[in-house]
Amino acid sequence: MKKTLITGFASLLLTGALAAPAYALNVGGVDVPDTYSAMGQELQLNGAGTRSKWFMNLYVGGLYVPEKVADAEAVIDADEPQAITLHITSGMITSERMTEATMEGFQASTGGDLSGIQAEVDQFMAVFQEEIKEGDVFDLVYVPEQGVQVLKNGEQRDTVGDLEFKKALFGIWLSDKPAQKDLKEKMLGKR
Repeated sequence: MKKTLITGFASLLLTGALAAPAYALNVGGVDVPDTYSAMGQELQLNGAGTRSKWFMNLYVGGLYVPEKVADAEAVIDADEPQAITLHITSGMITSERMTEATMEGFQASTGGDLSGIQAEVDQFMAVFQEEIKEGDVFDLVYVPEQGVQVLKNGEQRDTVGDLEFKKALFGIWLSDKPAQKDLKEKMLGKR
């Protein structure tokens, strides 16, 4: 009886471990899953890193693509399902600060020319108007012919733009003037 109970308990533990989500990395205390499902397609974690400012960790960013790639331009230009996840790790991130930083990112990634995507940028920025707090997760999922699906804590908030908007958005982290160079390198799988 005792042996059966122990064997049953061990089987239960093993089943639980096998059913748990697989995590590729732990970055700044955030477990980053090794896959992301977008419109029925499994995307692979390309890389993840921490966005810091003034020695403070602000969020963990992860990049998901169909096949691993180290070329930032290839990621930006690709018209295929991709995702960037942002796990907020600091209470210093507020709606106002996130809006400011994201606008600076759009300016940098487009060389200051938002004229072709200004309406989409305005629509996208509305997602940051509600309170942002530590522990929030934003998923920015590009789906060809649909646009960028914006999710907050797993709940879809909007779908914005097209491939041109996606290029500017992903460029915030992956352009020649990224939000943070070492975060870009880590998202591209370079350590």
